[in-house]
Amino acid sequence: MDVTEVLLPGVGLRYEFTNHRGDRIGVVARRTGDFEVVVYGADDPDEGRSVFELNDEEADAVAEILGAPRIAERFADLTKEVPGLASGQVEVRAGSAYDGRPLGDTRARTRTGASVVAVVRGEEVIASPTPRTVLRGGDVLVVIGTHEGIAGVEQIIRG
Repeated sequence: MDVTEVLLPGVGLRYEFTNHRGDRIGVVARRTGDFEVVVYGADDPDEGRSVFELNDEEADAVAEILGAPRIAERFADLTKEVPGLASGQVEVRAGSAYDGRPLGDTRARTRTGASVVAVVRGEEVIASPTPRTVLRGGDVLVVIGTHEGIAGVEQIIRG
């Protein structure tokens, strides 16, 4: 199956594919963490009809059910398409100041401008973590931002 990715500047990414029944399906992954699933009509292939929308928490649940590891890969691909945008990984070490504390306590985005878009915990991927997501030693944060912003997140997490 071919999945087409379309960068939507200022919005996020749109993924499109044709399912086994011949329906054109689109998933809009907004930068806000929200997602919208649309179906394109056969009579007008440019007009998408919204099927449902998910907030970041709901999208996390669906992503875990459907295979969240692909989301982190796609965010990494996004950085190749946008000049000045990079992705990085920051490990939360056991016993660090943020081991056992919510992501929001780091104030990483406010302090660095970089965003934590996923938390990899063993085989599990928490896509679009909320500020309430509790970090654990061994977690790997997937960070999107400038190189300086990613380095800033690493400094915050490592103390």
